[in-house]
Amino acid sequence: MKPAPFEYYAPARRAEALALLAEHGGEAKILAGGQSLVPTMNFRLAQPAILVDLNGVADLFGIRAGADGGVVIGAMTRQRTVERSALIAERAPLVAETMPHIAHPQIRNRGTFGGSLAHADPAAELPALAVALDAQMRAQSAGGERLIPAAEFFQALFTTALEPEEMLVEVIIPPLPARTGTAFDEVARRHGDYAMAGAAAVVTLDESGAIAASRLVFLSISDVPLEASSVTAALRGQAPTAAAIAAAVAALDAGIDPNADIHATAAYRRHLAHVLARKTLTLAAERAGRALQAPE
Repeated sequence: MKPAPFEYYAPARRAEALALLAEHGGEAKILAGGQSLVPTMNFRLAQPAILVDLNGVADLFGIRAGADGGVVIGAMTRQRTVERSALIAERAPLVAETMPHIAHPQIRNRGTFGGSLAHADPAAELPALAVALDAQMRAQSAGGERLIPAAEFFQALFTTALEPEEMLVEVIIPPLPARTGTAFDEVARRHGDYAMAGAAAVVTLDESGAIAASRLVFLSISDVPLEASSVTAALRGQAPTAAAIAAAVAALDAGIDPNADIHATAAYRRHLAHVLARKTLTLAAERAGRALQAPE
């Protein structure tokens, strides 16, 4: 199959790209890594009239330290670059842990951090990761820019809060609080396949070792990243024991209604959600405990 005819633009500056989006609006589609867009165009599931290729816009690439101790990732930064970054490993260990789960190295060599987020595939790892880390998405148009919390960015299947004339330019990941541990895991039929279910957990302990705050976000369970607020509410103030985590995870059944498809039934996905919740919360709490015991 070959794509339907389209006009192709390769701007060298961000302002040029934004001007093209302002001019063409919903008729234009952004080309980032192309790992999702190009196949859908080849099958004519997507038929944009205008293609705006951002690979020549240098200031959309790169990773830098945030002034507050967090990290800022340019939307066009290759996933492989994020995976190998020492700054990411230091300041956003959950990102570093998750990146090898994304597809295969050949895909990550080309795929971009922001492209995956803007595509908003509910089976992808990065949207769930962004919600778990309370990331901020910086969107820009020819008329200005705005910050969109990750929890508000993903609105429906393959749908984000971006307006037609906007593009995602960078992702701001805030610093983790003291005494915080993180963990990620997923279950797929083969390594590199889309996960049947996955979970990202963040656990913060207070000075006594009890759980002060936590977040648990699932991928491939709903049409958007699914935050298990009932579980984290039940954990608040509890000692991070296996019994406490198991009791909190039992609250999942009332809060999730997994999708079913050819890869997994809803019942199996619900089972996986329980298993992954216990595993990731336990590991995140253990890592937070090590941070609590570490010398100042």
